[in-house]
Amino acid sequence: MQLFEGKKGLVLGVFNNKSIAWAIAEQVLQGGGECGFSFMPDKPDDQRQKNRNRLTKLTADVGGAKFMHPMDVTRDEDIDAFMGRAGEEFGKIDFLLHSIAFAPPADLGGDTIDTSRDGFKLAMEISAYSLLAVSRAARGILSDRASILTLTYYGGERPVPGYNVMGICKAALDSAMKYLAYDLGPQGVRVNSISAGPLQTVSGRGAGVDDMLSLYEAMAPMQRNITHEEVGKAGAFLLSDMSDGITGEILHVDAGYNVMGSPGRMLERAEA
Repeated sequence: MQLFEGKKGLVLGVFNNKSIAWAIAEQVLQGGGECGFSFMPDKPDDQRQKNRNRLTKLTADVGGAKFMHPMDVTRDEDIDAFMGRAGEEFGKIDFLLHSIAFAPPADLGGDTIDTSRDGFKLAMEISAYSLLAVSRAARGILSDRASILTLTYYGGERPVPGYNVMGICKAALDSAMKYLAYDLGPQGVRVNSISAGPLQTVSGRGAGVDDMLSLYEAMAPMQRNITHEEVGKAGAFLLSDMSDGITGEILHVDAGYNVMGSPGRMLERAEA
């Protein structure tokens, strides 16, 4: 029996084949699960329907999505419409993967102290509050053993130069995840986060991932970077029944980088 046989759920925020959310969704689909996907609404004058078509092509190689539906998480009516569609298609859902984050480039690229008020509010609304919003909207269709998973990063725990305002948003997201774990615990619903090491993704490039890759390889106990497949498997584990009994946790998939209190072997090489 496959890990996700008979399981149905939602994947929010896949952008392309380099997205961490896609690495996780691919494992779920290959494990027999059915997924409904959200995508950012295309502009009314965009005849190419870029966001929808990108997701259509991506999911076609693994049997296609059960459904795809536009959703802008700054609009409650969009969230309600998406969850209404999910209820029509699935009845109850067994998992929900939240991979939604954004900060205006002008604010993300500058020093944190210079973050604009409007930029901060927008980044926090999309990157942190959206987890609360979609979980609340999904509450009526979550099965008794459902799992919610969001994607965070170490920059929410410690300052990471270049991550800036997004680090503050991830700190808020981490806290929101833990409070959701408490709120939804009596329903049997688990809520967790994955904190992945640097990967070549759209958001990673915006945060200077190339410099981070060399740093992680030098400092991490395993002396290497992680792969999309590794974080995909870890995410699938947390979305599956295999992780029953785990909630409110941040699982680091970073070759051990987060445990280091010094530059480790990188310092040894510098002294050699």
